[in-house]
Amino acid sequence: MHKPTRIAVLTAASCVLAGAAFYGTGAASAGPASSDTTAEPHNIGQLVKEIDSYYGTTLGSDGVYQASPSSQYAQDLARIEAGAKKRIAEAAREHHKGVKPAVVFDIDDTLLLSLDYEKKTNYTYNDATWKEYVAKADRPAVFGTPDLVAYAQAQGVEVFYNSGLGESQRAAAVANLRKTGIDVNLDAAHMFLKDKANPPAYLSDCATPSAWKCTTVQYKSGTRKHIESLGYDIVGNFGDQYSDLQGGFADRTYKFPNPTYFVE
Repeated sequence: MHKPTRIAVLTAASCVLAGAAFYGTGAASAGPASSDTTAEPHNIGQLVKEIDSYYGTTLGSDGVYQASPSSQYAQDLARIEAGAKKRIAEAAREHHKGVKPAVVFDIDDTLLLSLDYEKKTNYTYNDATWKEYVAKADRPAVFGTPDLVAYAQAQGVEVFYNSGLGESQRAAAVANLRKTGIDVNLDAAHMFLKDKANPPAYLSDCATPSAWKCTTVQYKSGTRKHIESLGYDIVGNFGDQYSDLQGGFADRTYKFPNPTYFVE
């Protein structure tokens, strides 16, 4: 994620709270949030309280804000992940010979939870503090995701990662994922990060070494298109932002709840 496209909770969170269901083919969804309104906006103070209630936010003895495993957030994730597991198992059985099933995961707030950062910055993004936070490699897992990743691997479904983190953040991302118990395919051939200095040829329509012009949707869908060009069929694409999921090149998409920010 990066500053120009990362919109704070104050413009989008109320809509996301209402739409915490997976998104895609055959799925109910409230749809992406809109910033256009002529009605009185949601009260900021009440909205923050609603977010805390949704996550079951508590401040641990270590000074870190944590989500509760009994929260509505955790329950919504469990429901989405249970449905995804059923589809992964079906896909693993149904795929005809010669086509390799795969799943693709975003990282920030899809696999690694950033609630502590959002709380301590009052839901206001700052590039420098965000990079410091990521570099600590100490974010907890989003509930259920280490098991979901391991399940896909056990079913013979190839696991890929498609993240808005930068190439310079690769080591921290790998270290953090391993710390949470996610240790599947963390190599450069499976983990795709933004490399603005040396963009891959498959993004040439919107990125060159001298100018990165890719929107989030272009970057993420272009990467999925590349993965499918390698002979894989993406049976499930997982993200906490609609921009993680739009643009095609996935049989099904799964929207994880995130009422704290919005990435276009």
